[in-house]
Amino acid sequence: MKKLITISREFGAGGGEIGIRVAEKLGFEYFDKELIIQAAKKANVGMDEVLNMDEVVPMNFGFTQSLFDMYNAPLNERLFTAQRDVIRKIGEHGKCVIVGRNANSILSEYDDSLHVFIHADLYWRAMRLKQEKMPDKTEQQIIANIRTVDKRRRKYCSYYTNTEFGDSRYYDLCLDSSSLGIDQCVKIICDIAKGQ
Repeated sequence: MKKLITISREFGAGGGEIGIRVAEKLGFEYFDKELIIQAAKKANVGMDEVLNMDEVVPMNFGFTQSLFDMYNAPLNERLFTAQRDVIRKIGEHGKCVIVGRNANSILSEYDDSLHVFIHADLYWRAMRLKQEKMPDKTEQQIIANIRTVDKRRRKYCSYYTNTEFGDSRYYDLCLDSSSLGIDQCVKIICDIAKGQ
C-alpha cells in the first residue's frame, strides 16, 4: 500500500476536494494550507506576509546571497525552506495526503509514495469555481483568475524545483477531473494506493 500521496493540481480542477476525500477513504491525514502555517512559525514569518507569498516566486531574489543562510535569505526563500522541511517531516511519518506546495518534487525519493497531477478543461474549471467559490464573478473574471493562478504555480514549481508543473514525467498518475469526474478520480487514486 502507498503510504504517502501528493496531489498537484490546476486551479479549479478539484485537487483539494479529491485530496480530502482520498484521505478520508484511506484513513490518512490531510495537509494543504496548514503546511504554510507550520512553516511560517518555523521561519518566524507573520501570517499576513505568508498569505501574500503562498506559492509565489520571490520578486527581488539576490543571486549573490547564500541559499543556505536561513536568517538573511529573502522571506520567500526562508518560507520555502521551512515549508520543505515541514513536508519532509510529515512525509517521514507517512499515511498522509499532501496537496500542492511542490510536495511531489520534495518527496520524490520517498518509498511507497504516489504522486498525482489533477488537471481539467478550462471551461469546466470556470463553471465549477463559479458554482462553488466565485458566484459573484463573471466567467471572464474567473478564467483570468484561473490563468493567473496556474501561471504562478508553474513559475513557483520551476523556480524551486527545476521541474515543470503538470509535466507527466514528474508524476506517477495524471487524471482529468473534467472527463473522469471527482468521484472516479478519488476511486482511481484509492485503488492504486491500495494496490488494487
